[in-house]
Amino acid sequence: MTDTMPAPFTVDDFAARMRRAARAADDAGLAGLVVTPGPDLAYLTGYVPAAITERLTMLVVPADGDPSLVVPRLERPDAERAAGAPIVRLIDWMDGDDPYGVAAPLLGSGRYAMSDSAWAMHLLGLQGRLETTSYVSMTAALPMLRAVKDDDELERLAAAGAAADAAYGDILGVRFAGRTEAEVAADLAAFLIAHGHSQVDFTLVGSGPNGANPHHEHGDRVIEDGDTVVLDFGGLKLGYGSDTTRTVHVGEPTDEERTVHELVVRAQQAGFDAVRPGVACQEIDRVARGVIADAGYGEYFIHRVGHGIGLTTHEPPYMVEGEETPLEPGMCFSIEPGIYLPGRFGVRIEDIVTVTADGGRRLNTTPREMAIVR
Repeated sequence: MTDTMPAPFTVDDFAARMRRAARAADDAGLAGLVVTPGPDLAYLTGYVPAAITERLTMLVVPADGDPSLVVPRLERPDAERAAGAPIVRLIDWMDGDDPYGVAAPLLGSGRYAMSDSAWAMHLLGLQGRLETTSYVSMTAALPMLRAVKDDDELERLAAAGAAADAAYGDILGVRFAGRTEAEVAADLAAFLIAHGHSQVDFTLVGSGPNGANPHHEHGDRVIEDGDTVVLDFGGLKLGYGSDTTRTVHVGEPTDEERTVHELVVRAQQAGFDAVRPGVACQEIDRVARGVIADAGYGEYFIHRVGHGIGLTTHEPPYMVEGEETPLEPGMCFSIEPGIYLPGRFGVRIEDIVTVTADGGRRLNTTPREMAIVR
């Protein structure tokens, strides 16, 4: 793992992103984008408000025209410091003003893609002013807006993945037996922070029968000798996400536990081997799922095989049946098959993968074989 800091995104980076967003909106038959605080605003402008409140902050990117950013006047100095600020027209409003009256003239008639994170009060406020304007969620209209990462984004994702790998290496050295899941989860969170994460999004520790619940977070169950333990953890480093899962065992596993673990490893490898440009997202799910189904465990694999990752730890594209979007170089997503035997144990193996010109590259490189912990 390297501690070298990647170069900051520049005004040219944000200008290029806004041009691509405008073209994507036009290609989709939309009048433009309406972007509120959250990952879309950070992606397009570099602006992350210190706090998200009821005060309207809104970027308008027309399909044809110049972008504008509406901000509360008291937050204007922060917005002006954003790397993308020079390429937007900044318009502020004072407490006591009608912010929708300020924002409405920036939108014309037509249909706009709006950030999924937009507050209902802001959407309704615009609708009240603009009867000829309609809205669709960004994910529904432009699901691939942030999906293809550039080299600078890939560098940040690789750094986040390496930090998560380092945290996994650390957790293998702690005591599991006799401690609660919550205590091990706290260790994982501390290791992520120690390796440069600014935010921990989740630390799932599912021991014994709890591991058969894919989204069991952690609890007060005391981990016992003989337990299989699912460890799924990640967060943000340098603004980009990490997410990895390994399954360990306290003491020597049974033959069945080894068999199930090795089967999940094979399924994960098969999914990875299928990654290449042009392959439909659903094919990654089909290939990995097929390995598990052919071995007789298909009914115990109860979730999609993967999700995109970037400024958030879950975003498009999704590796799931019915998703026919073809893979492109620069897309990043998880491959995380699992088997969950109710009341007994579960196994999941997850790596973040990026699509290359001729295949895929793992951003998590820790061993996928079962680790024995104490």
